[in-house]
Amino acid sequence: MQKQIGQAQQETSKGERSSNIKDDINAKHKRHHINQRDQWTIGADLGRKSAKGKARKQKRKEESAKYEQSLSKVEAANQLDDPLELVKAFKHYDRNGLKLEILCEKVIHLTQELRDWVFELTKKNMQRQYEESEWGWKDKDKLAEMTEEKAQYLLAMDVTTGKPVAFVHFRFDMEFDEEVVYCYEIQLTDPVRRKGLGKFLMQILELLAYKTEMKKVMLTTFKGNKMAQDFFKKTCKYEVDEISPDDPVFEEGYDYEILSKEIKPKGATQNPKPAGECKKRSPLKAPPPCCSMGKNCGY
Repeated sequence: MQKQIGQAQQETSKGERSSNIKDDINAKHKRHHINQRDQWTIGADLGRKSAKGKARKQKRKEESAKYEQSLSKVEAANQLDDPLELVKAFKHYDRNGLKLEILCEKVIHLTQELRDWVFELTKKNMQRQYEESEWGWKDKDKLAEMTEEKAQYLLAMDVTTGKPVAFVHFRFDMEFDEEVVYCYEIQLTDPVRRKGLGKFLMQILELLAYKTEMKKVMLTTFKGNKMAQDFFKKTCKYEVDEISPDDPVFEEGYDYEILSKEIKPKGATQNPKPAGECKKRSPLKAPPPCCSMGKNCGY
């Protein structure tokens, strides 16, 4: 009897050991599968992170290449001795009783007499509007801006007298990541207003932008200058640019707007219209308002 009991205990012990071994094996297999799953998950996460990293790196590389390409276009445009050679048909304005020659000069080539003239005309036309705005007016600051190295000037010269009657201060420049022509000033003397000259000069800027592969023509104008607003927005179809500052709380938070007109690239279905037919990102410190239009608008 005791022998049978002993045998039974031995068999039970063997069964328990066998069961324990199976449990150990199952546990090892389970841990193995869990480890494999964890390794796969970690590997997948690393793969996704690596792919995202590569994508970001590629995007930065493409953005850098695009910026360099845009910058090279601006530099090439600034190297032109006379941009008007690209649009020779626009070197003369002979209509509405005016007979003018249009010149293009870099600021470094302007005579002191012409430098004084463009500044004094700007001061005469714009000082009051500046003083009534958040910008304020300082002769020194304005003169420094108008004589910066990149400044270029379209000059409308009376053929009979040889005297200047209007000008545009513009620059080929980068605005954020885009290559643009920026109009800093367009100023006309009283005798040549209301004769289509302002429209003609803006059209020249658009054509120069097209010929040099700039993305836009841009400018800044006072919101309160209704005549300037109508001229740029209604007559020449400029629109508020995406970088124009906007205060959603205070409507009068900014007294100026940044306007722009996109220029279709070469090869597009439409090109800028001939002269006289332009009818048919966070707040920033923009170049100052450029247009002297007031109650006696004459563009």
